[in-house]
Amino acid sequence: MSTKPRDVQVFPIATDTTVLRSRSWSRLRFEIEYALAKGTTANSYIIQGDKLALIDPPGETFTQIYLNALQQRYDVKAIEYVILGHVNPNRAATLKALLEVAPQITFVCSNPGAIALRGALENPDLPILVMRGDETLNLGKGHDLQFIPTPNPRYADLLCTYDPQTEILYTDKFFGAHICGDQVFDEGWESINEDRRYYFDCLMAPHARQVETALDKLADFPARIYATGHGPLVRYALIELTKAYREWSQQQTSADLTVALIYASAYGNTATLAQAIARGITKAGVAVESINCEFTDPEDIRAAVEKSAGFVMGSPTLGGHAPTPVQTALGIVLATATNNKLAGVFGSFGWSGEAVDLIESKLKDAGYRFGFDTIRVKFKPNDVTLQLCEQAGTDFAQTLKKAKKVRSQSVPATTVEQAVGRIVGSLCVLTAKQDDISSAMLASWVAQASFSPPGLTIAVAKDRAVESLTHTGNQFVLNILKEGNHLGLMKHFLKPFGPGQDRFANVATQEAENGSPILNDALAYLECSVKNRMESGDHWLVYATVENGKVLNQDGVTAVHHRKSATHY
Repeated sequence: MSTKPRDVQVFPIATDTTVLRSRSWSRLRFEIEYALAKGTTANSYIIQGDKLALIDPPGETFTQIYLNALQQRYDVKAIEYVILGHVNPNRAATLKALLEVAPQITFVCSNPGAIALRGALENPDLPILVMRGDETLNLGKGHDLQFIPTPNPRYADLLCTYDPQTEILYTDKFFGAHICGDQVFDEGWESINEDRRYYFDCLMAPHARQVETALDKLADFPARIYATGHGPLVRYALIELTKAYREWSQQQTSADLTVALIYASAYGNTATLAQAIARGITKAGVAVESINCEFTDPEDIRAAVEKSAGFVMGSPTLGGHAPTPVQTALGIVLATATNNKLAGVFGSFGWSGEAVDLIESKLKDAGYRFGFDTIRVKFKPNDVTLQLCEQAGTDFAQTLKKAKKVRSQSVPATTVEQAVGRIVGSLCVLTAKQDDISSAMLASWVAQASFSPPGLTIAVAKDRAVESLTHTGNQFVLNILKEGNHLGLMKHFLKPFGPGQDRFANVATQEAENGSPILNDALAYLECSVKNRMESGDHWLVYATVENGKVLNQDGVTAVHHRKSATHY
């Protein structure tokens, strides 16, 4: 991980328009969307017409270096407008510091954003221009800005901005990626496809229906640049990325099974847990209807619960109670959801967790079955907690899929499926460790892929817990099993593990040079580094180069996996 200091990169991108990219070269904080640990940029923009407008100042991590860079280049007393694509508590520190040196500014945001902003800055009298979609803001020199509300449950105040003079669409959370580098635009964009897809899966997939609505709105504004909130600005992949967002959203909205994820969040921690659970559900091929009950009409909550195969509820605890919107939503769920629907409960709290206990007890008393053990998190979640949440979400989705499979009529394997099943592969166990997170899976879809450098491909199911540790740049160990003693290891790694459960308990291991576990009873092992990934149906095809390895038993023979059908492991 890079140790370069944080800085602000300033670069002109169009007429009268400059980007200030606050850069963190290492991971910023514990949130699932930052899990690839490639750093990020918080992109802010200046439009200098007859009037000066500032778009999306960064969060408090960058407050001082951002203000220094801004004051070196501009007269902050000349800033008339600060346009906010969304408001969150993290941004409040920067906005307060900006107000101290530029008290004349007027904020521009959506109506939900105005409510959040007055609360975050603890000032009911802030000068705010509320943009609902019809209003424009003329900065002069042709910069007559238009505004597009694009709300979703996580960001109810999301607002995109379009400048017809430069044909730049300021997209805030849309089309971004958490990558830090010197490259301002997305030249060679194919190399960051994986990062963009991961960003979408974490932030957008739980809100696919709202994303489709937003894409319909944004299509009316001809853009030559997407000025994103994070990562490279989009110039070269405009068509491809827009099309990809459509396709990825439709994958979610067309899924056979849906989970209603209902929550409220006081300080962002419960929303972070919700995001991790949603990530686990969607990666298992089940759609999520994310519902922030603070901003959702009761009838919409009722409709989402009715069509869902299961529901998950999350709440903070405020003053020893669940917030009123959560209590209202719980009443709707109890009145609407039949108790054969799968349920789940989670929440965060500061000193006590009465809200979580209330929801859990009410659902248990009503006879609901739980898809995972209730998750209670004190204060801010860490990496291990988020991994547990993701695994809980995946387990929840897999339980729904298994129930559906049981209900459906059993169909014999086709001749094609039988033929494909006759492809044999060596039995292996993939093991990986990153910081405090470790995981493993049994694998037989493994093949040598290159001589120089020595490389292999391995198919990793999207719903495997270890999948999150097989992104480009990650390292793992491939343990090749020995015929004759493979059954014990095979049985161990095939059994279901609960969220956060140690997969290496009672298994003899040693640590590889790359930090991943080596199974002592393996025939041989290979230390690998992931170089590329390709999406392949319900799997990711991972290409990795072999950095090190050893045969542990010279007389042993590789265990081979025989299957009767392509539809069974």
